[in-house]
Amino acid sequence: MKLTRLWAIARKEFIHLIRDWRSLAMGIGFPMLMLFLNSAALSLDVDHVPVILWDQSQSAASRDLLSRFAGSRYFTLVGSFKTYNEMSFALDARKALLALVIPSDFGRRVESGRLAELQAIVDGSDSTTAQIALGYVNAVTSTYSTMVNLRTMTRHGQKPITGTMDVRPVVWFNPELESKNFIIPGLIVIIMMVISGLLTSLTVAREWENGTMEQLITSPIRGSELIVGKLIPYFSLGMFDMFLCNIVGRYVFGVPFRGSLILLIITAVIFLIGSLGMGMLISIVAKKQLVANQLAALTTFLPAMMLSGFVYNITNMPKPVQLVTYLVPARYFIFIIKSIYLKGVGLRVVWFQLLLLLAFAIAMMVMAHRAFKKRIV
Repeated sequence: MKLTRLWAIARKEFIHLIRDWRSLAMGIGFPMLMLFLNSAALSLDVDHVPVILWDQSQSAASRDLLSRFAGSRYFTLVGSFKTYNEMSFALDARKALLALVIPSDFGRRVESGRLAELQAIVDGSDSTTAQIALGYVNAVTSTYSTMVNLRTMTRHGQKPITGTMDVRPVVWFNPELESKNFIIPGLIVIIMMVISGLLTSLTVAREWENGTMEQLITSPIRGSELIVGKLIPYFSLGMFDMFLCNIVGRYVFGVPFRGSLILLIITAVIFLIGSLGMGMLISIVAKKQLVANQLAALTTFLPAMMLSGFVYNITNMPKPVQLVTYLVPARYFIFIIKSIYLKGVGLRVVWFQLLLLLAFAIAMMVMAHRAFKKRIV
């Protein structure tokens, strides 16, 4: 091995890398972006669980207990409710993950040293978060119960009471807290994103690399016809995968399906069109299969895995990262599909997320069409 030849090859590759700004940006920007993004977003801690409450007691004892929840970094009181219908809607729309119900006789029971009950209703569509949240509730109530015991002992000279609190946890939507019930609906979204984003990102780029794009440009076919024609096979494959995953999840893994199949199909169609449009836009802009594949992984698959709420709870992420998640369409589809599967909700709850997915789909298709028109002129 001669050092002169080795240096000549290395110098040539350096020049090529510097001149190819796309590869240079991917080589530097991608590792740095993933490093900072993952270090901020990948957290298994559950902090600031949004809580709604119904204080039927309105006593000093109930206010004292609620102050302990409000003062804990693990809980954030986001509102109150007066009926179970209001509570049900808040949990359905995921405005809260936990609901606390304090009965009307809570204050009297605490003051008399009798057993007092507290109902904790948790959204079980995310079993991991639900289990941790219930553990936090037990910790807070246990501390409160000990404090009441000591206070009663000091006031009346009595022996410590064995317990003044009886927490009655109730898990909605996923009573067994089985992780498969929220993992499998999320996996459907990830699979559809892979099919739509990564595969379609190579379609137009492949034409440029193979030298066949010039023939398509000179043919009578229109740009919109070319784009839609190329997307139809991947759309069909994506819908087939969705139906197959639903069948396997329902009848093999026993995941409950409580909502509307029609609403799920409509949402999947809108999401798939938007994701296909994004993949097509990447393929048109990149013109190289390697660059297109890297861009697709960066903008579709990885955000869908880590910034959609599929693996990591969005409420536990830093505020700047939470703002970034609003740009990830998989976030809205995962919310809708979990709500349909586990909660059985309808359009009344998920209409806003569905509207955002529709806006995303329209924007991606329009941008892909315009980008391709610029390159055939």
